[in-house]
Amino acid sequence: MKHTNTNQMHIVSLKPLSLSDLRTLIFEGTKIELSTEVVQKIQECREYLDQKIATTSEPIYGINTGFGALCDVRIQSENLTKLQENLVRSHACGMGELVPKPIVKLMLLLKIKSLSYGHSGVQLATVNRLVAFYNNDILPVIYTQGSLGASGDLAPLAHLALPLLGEGMVWYKGTQKPTSKVLEGFNWRPITLQSKEGLALLNGTQFMTAYGVHCLLKSHKLSYMADMIGALSLDAYDGRIEPFDPLVHLVRSHNGQIKTAARILSFLENSELMKQPKPHVQDPYSFRCMPQVHGATKDTLNFVSHTFITEINAVTDNPNIFTKDDKIISGGNFHGQPLAYGFDFLKIAMAELGNISERRTYQLITGLRGLPSFLVDKSGLNSGLMIPQYTAASIVSTNKQLATPASVDSIVSSNGQEDHVSMGANAAVQAYQILENVERILAIELLTASQALFFRTKKTSPFLSAIISSFRSKIPKVTEDRMLHNDIVKAVDFIQSLELENDLLFN
Repeated sequence: MKHTNTNQMHIVSLKPLSLSDLRTLIFEGTKIELSTEVVQKIQECREYLDQKIATTSEPIYGINTGFGALCDVRIQSENLTKLQENLVRSHACGMGELVPKPIVKLMLLLKIKSLSYGHSGVQLATVNRLVAFYNNDILPVIYTQGSLGASGDLAPLAHLALPLLGEGMVWYKGTQKPTSKVLEGFNWRPITLQSKEGLALLNGTQFMTAYGVHCLLKSHKLSYMADMIGALSLDAYDGRIEPFDPLVHLVRSHNGQIKTAARILSFLENSELMKQPKPHVQDPYSFRCMPQVHGATKDTLNFVSHTFITEINAVTDNPNIFTKDDKIISGGNFHGQPLAYGFDFLKIAMAELGNISERRTYQLITGLRGLPSFLVDKSGLNSGLMIPQYTAASIVSTNKQLATPASVDSIVSSNGQEDHVSMGANAAVQAYQILENVERILAIELLTASQALFFRTKKTSPFLSAIISSFRSKIPKVTEDRMLHNDIVKAVDFIQSLELENDLLFN
């Protein structure tokens, strides 16, 4: 649940943003404004660029030349505004599904952040309009397909920029509306883009980074939930606690492994089920190796988080303007290769959380450890929880396909000028889909573990008992067959409704 913060304003400064900062901004719905220092840097950079254009006859890429393969075509000064506006219009050719609105809002925030460093040459009025869009929840309609993740997220960012010109469609007050109508309602005029501004808006990695922030925040939560639900399943399966002893993990000393074992031990503290004598010596790997598997995912999340934290605090358009050094340099900061690798690593790591979760679900319905087959009385007459495991298995295999690395692919574009691309945007959309799927897989495991615990006479830990009690208030015991789709949907809603503090997610 988002809580709008009407009393505080987040000041966009040169200070780096963390994932925790972004989560708080999103959660509280805090409005933003530019710091005095940021305003000064934006203005100084724009003044420098205007002076440079007025005093030089040299071609400067994207400022008085064409773009991409047209970089050698000179543009006359009277056409520089037309050049930038044509760039935005011509590149707004996205297709596919709509980008979710929370990610669009993140794109706005991250574009503002990138422009705030004063290396992009934009007008202050342009950045202020982006801030106004953000603060008033005026969210451009953007599509998931169209970016190669190399020369910036060109097509998605063109759709982000179109409303500055009074064109395109935006989400406002829950519906899609023509931008022109929304601007009229605020008595705002369209922005007239100056030299370089279209390029500054379209070059950049904000489509990928916004997806990255969203995916990482969700991944950290699902990592916690996988530990908690896995602990429930371990208790329901009458598993053993010894594999979580810290001595085992200190001699291998991977941080994620140590953290997972400690967390599961804390979840299971004072569990009657865990304390009872066990007739079996070992548990299957999906239970016994949770610290090793879940922990490897945690370590991966930390690595990927570092990559994206670096990117959200970076200047990623082109060319870059350095006023103190009197240089305008055409480089390649828009290339998404670091993000593409990060997304692919994230995809694999999170898909494995779903993979091992489905294995625990399978073990719980097999009729072992004193549990009835498919966790229902009168199995045969009733199928019980047979088919939710099928559903989980299907989703797991979908994730395996989505987890195939996108970054190993490339394709030539722009007449060979842009001859290597990252495919990071495709990886971003795949990561989003994988996380939606992992949430569903964990929801099925939660449903299954809850059902299994009905057949135990002893209780799980007080902490897990409280979770199960809340869960069962929404999803009662399956006593005879019913349509379990509704139960799974409620289980997903339950996971989404659990709000975790930042220290539980990031420490």
